[in-house]
Amino acid sequence: MKQLIVLGVVGFLAQLVDGSLGMAYGVTSSTLLLAAGVAPAAASAAVHFSEIGTSLVSGISHHKLGNVDWRTVTILAGPGFVGAFVGATFLVSLPADTAKPWVAGILLALGLYVVYRFLVLRGQRPQFRGRPSARFLAPMGLFGGALDAIGGGGWGPVGTTTLLSSGRLEPRKVVGSIDTSEFVVAVGGSLGFLVGLGAAGIDWGYALALLAGGVVAAPIAAYLVKILPARVLGVAAGGLIVLTNSTTIGGSLGLVGTQVGALAAVVGALWIAGIVWAVRDEVTARRAAAAAEGATADLQPA
Repeated sequence: MKQLIVLGVVGFLAQLVDGSLGMAYGVTSSTLLLAAGVAPAAASAAVHFSEIGTSLVSGISHHKLGNVDWRTVTILAGPGFVGAFVGATFLVSLPADTAKPWVAGILLALGLYVVYRFLVLRGQRPQFRGRPSARFLAPMGLFGGALDAIGGGGWGPVGTTTLLSSGRLEPRKVVGSIDTSEFVVAVGGSLGFLVGLGAAGIDWGYALALLAGGVVAAPIAAYLVKILPARVLGVAAGGLIVLTNSTTIGGSLGLVGTQVGALAAVVGALWIAGIVWAVRDEVTARRAAAAAEGATADLQPA
């Protein structure tokens, strides 16, 4: 029971991040399940079944707040479904011992990118030349869905950053559209795991615990997307992902005892430093924005 309560809290925090930033629910949840010793396919299956409920509630919440571009959702949903189904059946075919370090490597890379995006790029993306069309978005949906199923997360990092780079949607609609289309991706991945693992191979307790926490957080996150300092939460979430998966990979490479502890200490120190940097950066940016607003007001005629 204690473990299920912890997973409920994990689901709440993961959905709070995902619903606010458009990424990290699957990556965060899968990372912690792998760290608890759950096999990669079983972990990703539990996450995807829980995402069916969390993404549905999140999508409804974003729609009510006007955060969804339905044209984008309809283009992404089909390829995302196919990619997730194929990715899930591929992951199931791999032996658990073989899959775990590779999945941890994918999650580590995604975590590093999340940190990079919100710490170095400060949440900004370069402009993509040309207007993204269905021909551009469909392959992105296929790749994002496959990566999401294989790594237990990836739809948000791929989809959110691609849409932000296109420059054709405001950030809140990017987040809302990715979270809404994730419902179809979660269904595709879940069906793939159900076919490959069977109902007996899925830990429904884990899925329901993550679902319970995520459903509570989804409406809150949809509201916070308008007011949350994204860079701080993004760095915090990405750092947790990097910390957990780096120790998993270290263990797979033969590190033991104090060596794993030393690796965790170094990564943890860098994580804390990154959060402090993000907080200071956020404070500086807000002060600069307030000063610019004040200067503009002074220039206005009385």
